[in-house]
Amino acid sequence: MNFWGIGNDIIEIKRIENAVKKENFVKKVFTEKEIEYIISRGERAETYAGKFSAKEAVSKALGTGVRGFSPNDIEILNNELGKPYVIFKNSIKDFNDKYFVDISISHCREYAAAAAIIFKKSES
Repeated sequence: MNFWGIGNDIIEIKRIENAVKKENFVKKVFTEKEIEYIISRGERAETYAGKFSAKEAVSKALGTGVRGFSPNDIEILNNELGKPYVIFKNSIKDFNDKYFVDISISHCREYAAAAAIIFKKSES
């Protein structure tokens, strides 16, 4: 694998707390699996914010920002130990064959942050 890009993002949790109160925001930004996970964690604003920040970090690491696809095309899931991982969906699902993403999410009282490193998979 070869290094492809790195991205990071930080967001005020309060901004996301206000945004999730709007009817369309959650469905526009988060996948069903992400919403299920967030609900299982008590539907806390910092969990929404962490996943949102992760999507932004991944889009920055791709070098595109969120252009040409939707935020819910980047799905941030968690393994059994809680480590986040990325699944590309819909219009960018072929990225799953091209890239490996390593991601980290963190938060404190006021901010959520994420960092993403993308590696291009070797062609067989």
